[in-house]
Amino acid sequence: MQVAHAEPRLTGRPKGGPTVLRMLLGAQLRKLRREREITPEEAGHAIRASHAKISRLELGRVSFKERDVADLLTLYGLTDPDRRATLLDLARQANAPGWWHKFNDVLPHWFEVYVGLEEAASVIRTYELQFVPGLLQSPDYARAVILLGNAGAPEDEISRRIDLRMRRQERLTGPDAVRLWAVVDEAALRRPIGGAAVMRGQIEHLIEATRNPNVTVQVVPFDQGGHSAAGGPFTILRFEESELPDVVYLEQLTSALYLDKPEETDAYKQVMNTLCVEARPASATAAYLEGILADLE
Repeated sequence: MQVAHAEPRLTGRPKGGPTVLRMLLGAQLRKLRREREITPEEAGHAIRASHAKISRLELGRVSFKERDVADLLTLYGLTDPDRRATLLDLARQANAPGWWHKFNDVLPHWFEVYVGLEEAASVIRTYELQFVPGLLQSPDYARAVILLGNAGAPEDEISRRIDLRMRRQERLTGPDAVRLWAVVDEAALRRPIGGAAVMRGQIEHLIEATRNPNVTVQVVPFDQGGHSAAGGPFTILRFEESELPDVVYLEQLTSALYLDKPEETDAYKQVMNTLCVEARPASATAAYLEGILADLE
């Protein structure tokens, strides 16, 4: 008996390129597997792989081999030729490189996943403690931040890293612009990264960003004292596709964590909601930034 299932929503190619396509295909494969009550170990055996690889495939974290997808669809009892063709075509599209692949020489593999998620997201909510969020950094400030961790790198590599960051900021413009909600600790705005001139330019850049209708910036002031985000910075990414769960991104020194289980992500959503209450209202952000700018004069 053929298992009934929901088709992936493919009205044209979903934005986000291969990352969101892999996530959509992975979600479909996970749904089919669970409906047939097949374990990840059994699925892995069918494609000569481990259960861990099945988990990575279902999360969209690795590329797909068309043969593996075909074998899994057979194992899951999906015989309808049109449905198989749709999912196999999705597997082929998902293996196409995204624009960020041309930056592979300066893009760590663990951050490559995030750039793809960022490109695919419809809403990004982020809390930053030490730096202005990357999507809101001026070129000069971005250079100063990048130099902190790459002081001995040649100039062409530094320039490539800056170019990558500026390219990511294109998500804030255009008809499919992402909705960005950033909560920034005042410490990030007071710390003189790159010197006073660079910080003046950065604060002016932030003031300009607050005029963008799809960008919301809130500041957690020093006088707030302690607040709910005691664990450090984090980012929550949400997607238009209903099949895709929210993802929480936690960056570490040489790696990153990606959380997508509701029991993990719900806690971060709650903290973010609390932070938005604890921070100064968004309507007051421009004036607050003007005050910081005056202090830099």
